[in-house]
Amino acid sequence: MDITAATTQSLEVSRKFLSLHGDAPLLVSSPGRINLIGEHTDYNNGWVLPAAIDKRIFAAVGKRDDGMIHIHAADENQTHTVALDAIAPSSILWPNYILGVVQQLMKRRFPLQGFNLVFGGDIPQGAGLSSSAALECATATALNELFAFGISKLDIALLAQAAENEFVGVKCGLMDQFASVFGREQHLIKVDCSDFSYEYVPFPNMNVELVLFDTQVKHSLASSAYNERREQCEYGVSLIKKHHSEVHSLRDATPSQLERYVRPADQVVYDRCRYVLAEFQRVHNACDALQQGNLDLLGSLLFASHEGLQRQYEVSCPELDVLVDSVMNETDVLGARMMGGGFGGCTINLVRPGQVQQVIGRVSEIYQAKTGKTLQVYRTRIASGTHILTAS
Repeated sequence: MDITAATTQSLEVSRKFLSLHGDAPLLVSSPGRINLIGEHTDYNNGWVLPAAIDKRIFAAVGKRDDGMIHIHAADENQTHTVALDAIAPSSILWPNYILGVVQQLMKRRFPLQGFNLVFGGDIPQGAGLSSSAALECATATALNELFAFGISKLDIALLAQAAENEFVGVKCGLMDQFASVFGREQHLIKVDCSDFSYEYVPFPNMNVELVLFDTQVKHSLASSAYNERREQCEYGVSLIKKHHSEVHSLRDATPSQLERYVRPADQVVYDRCRYVLAEFQRVHNACDALQQGNLDLLGSLLFASHEGLQRQYEVSCPELDVLVDSVMNETDVLGARMMGGGFGGCTINLVRPGQVQQVIGRVSEIYQAKTGKTLQVYRTRIASGTHILTAS
């Protein structure tokens, strides 16, 4: 999102709030995210390498004095109203990301009051760019500021994650929310998900562009398969833990332990766990490649990550594979892989500057011919994290 577009969208959300409620709101900007490498590693206590991007949710909030929550989705032109003491999951999905945050605040005994919230933005839904995490983090940040709760940035991310785990029912790790809250312009974030320590890794945006190819599909088994993969990893850990009590997650496991205790018991679980351990190492190698300015090595790691996701973790789909295969021999594409939970969404591509339009043209033609679907493309930049734009 360029500055002009962002300003226009934030103004539209503010004006909608003003037209509905008659007073000036507090306004929050919260980004979606990409993950360069480190997929399905966060819930295994490993490392990830995400970044906030220039596609955002804008949330406008203000207090009410009647104990009601009034939420309006500007892009959908839909409204959801519920009493603060009668929160329950909605049959339409989008209110649940906000109500889940409210529930977490109440569980933690923060003195929450009624409020109005209007939101809108340009994060594509179903593309694996974490529009849900952006909305959760926008809500948590806005309510934290509005009611002066004093919640830390890390606790905002944890609270937003808990909302998705417990209220929405998706057992995601912390990466999406962490990237949304802690994002920094022109930097990736290497996050250690065992203790949430992190470091910023500069991204050479002058030497490579980030281009997302959206399959325009989201297969129905995405959520159930995500939870199943998590359970399979936990089962693999349990097989090792019978012999090594110090192993509490795949972070603590070794390849030889997988070979000895997991492979004889369950080949599929072994493949899942083997992918995760290899992906841990790829995150470290990717950071080294960035620090050395070795973009060719970085690209090869992305291709290797996709192969593991496709063949070992089995969370790819034909459309994603077509997109990655179509750039394998592109000299102007340094690397590519599927990104996100899987079974649809986007591939992330490292493209040489000045060659983006030509690459888009060639890949779009291949994708149309092989799948019959029109390719959606997002050119994106690494941007700042969730922050207050204007106070009420």
